Amino acid sequence: MSDQDPTIYLNGEFLPLSKARIPVLDRGFLFGDGVYEVIPVYGGKPLRLEEHLRRLDQSLAGIRMQSPYPDTEWSTIFDHLINGNHDQQIYLQVTRGADLKRDHAIPNQLQPTVFAMCTAIAPIPLAGIKAVTVQDTRWDRCNIKAITLLANVLLRQEALDEGAAEAILIRDGLVLEGSASNIFLVKDGRVITPPKGPSILPGITRDLVLELAAASGFPTEQRDIRQEELPSADEFWITSSTREILAVTELDGRLIHGGQPGPVWHKVLKAYQDYKSALREAGSSL
Repeated sequence: MSDQDPTIYLNGEFLPLSKARIPVLDRGFLFGDGVYEVIPVYGGKPLRLEEHLRRLDQSLAGIRMQSPYPDTEWSTIFDHLINGNHDQQIYLQVTRGADLKRDHAIPNQLQPTVFAMCTAIAPIPLAGIKAVTVQDTRWDRCNIKAITLLANVLLRQEALDEGAAEAILIRDGLVLEGSASNIFLVKDGRVITPPKGPSILPGITRDLVLELAAASGFPTEQRDIRQEELPSADEFWITSSTREILAVTELDGRLIHGGQPGPVWHKVLKAYQDYKSALREAGSSL
């Protein structure tokens, strides 16, 4: 199968992407009624697969669904889709399925629509990125990894319109996360990130970065970050499954650490790369 027409998984079948079809009455298409996961793959092995599947379970429970498959079946599907040892990402989406009519009420006993594909991860920029702060306009259950992402799309586009790579979301004076990322602030050698709760996605990479920062000798703290703290930050990062750890070197037009990634970022990024190398060499997922 060519890179232009990769093999994907859809509802029990492996088939070319160009042949994949879903009903127009699928509730994911009509209502955004579904959830998703993005799982990095290094050396042919998914990163923290169990944690990603537990988050999938939590997201499904949040929209009153159960996982359609046990972990062993997910692993079999992913093993079939992973192609080679280069850096890749698995995209997995589960919707409630197709009904015979369009109705907001949740129907009983629909067959879920399950879709998965594996694609290459784009190179990670190492020079730092620009970001801007914007007011958060999303719903109140951001801890569910829902496919209903229009608000995130519009917020990210606000950033792109200003020549920035990410929008940093502010609500009631608190810095929550990026439009597609978690955030970290570094002050006096301490690595700080907002606590888990309904307002942020419980990032798998976020958790790993906290572990690696602590193992690298940096104190970590999970607490509210107020917008007025941003100008005095020594460093500011965003994290996600596919962008790993990116240093924000310009925020709202103000340079951070002289417009260069800072020393704490360098050390934690090195620990992250070492973790990836260990995964590539290991016999199973870490």
